Amino acid sequence: MGDQKVRTSTVSLDESSSAISILSTPSSTLSPPPPPLRHPISLVHPPSQKKKHKTKVFRVFRSVFRSFPIITPAACKIPALPGGLPDAHRGSSRTRVTGTLFGYRKGRVSLSIQENPQCFPTLVLELAMQTNVLQKELSSGMMRIALECEKPVDKVKTKMFEEPLWTMYCNGKKKGYGVKREANEEDLYVMEMLRVVSTGAGVMPANSMVEGPDVELAYIRAHFDRIVGSKDSETLYMLSPEGNNGSELSIFFVRI
Repeated sequence: MGDQKVRTSTVSLDESSSAISILSTPSSTLSPPPPPLRHPISLVHPPSQKKKHKTKVFRVFRSVFRSFPIITPAACKIPALPGGLPDAHRGSSRTRVTGTLFGYRKGRVSLSIQENPQCFPTLVLELAMQTNVLQKELSSGMMRIALECEKPVDKVKTKMFEEPLWTMYCNGKKKGYGVKREANEEDLYVMEMLRVVSTGAGVMPANSMVEGPDVELAYIRAHFDRIVGSKDSETLYMLSPEGNNGSELSIFFVRI
């Protein structure tokens, strides 16, 4: 009986020691904590994208309407305007957009075009220029950026802002190539942080996901006049917030 009692106590000690060893397992073997929440994005889609469905319906109605015969009364004669339309409204259209130039000081600058500061960008273009060089050029005076690409060989209709690659010139000097890209997490972070900013310039903290010595983003935001001269030429003129005549920055898109 005594031997049996000793064996029983020995088994209980082994079980307790195994339980202690499980509780004292290092924390590294446990599941890692969840990653920090990213900055929420509250940008909305541009209003022009919401009108696409209405435009398709209108086109169908217009095509059906045009199929009807047109009857013009003989007594009804409307004289044509002499000289046609005024020159100011001929061959071009003008809209106002929001443009943002941003980037790390020692990195390449990016251009973002939005219909308004609350919308997702319709164009993000990485330019062949460092951000600090752009700031020096703008401080020295007027700056002209020309972006050129070849016309498509086939008859596929490609919008100007959908061209993937551009040859970039700055004040007449070739700088390299501008590359279109889809808005990434860093781009959307910048647009979200500047959502309430219509015009201005400064620096902002970089996304917390990015590490390195260059942790500040410089930006310049302004209103631009977007003038569409033809299907192969568009121009962006930066508007001065002080209302001065002339533009410190002009960006030309040309297909040749």
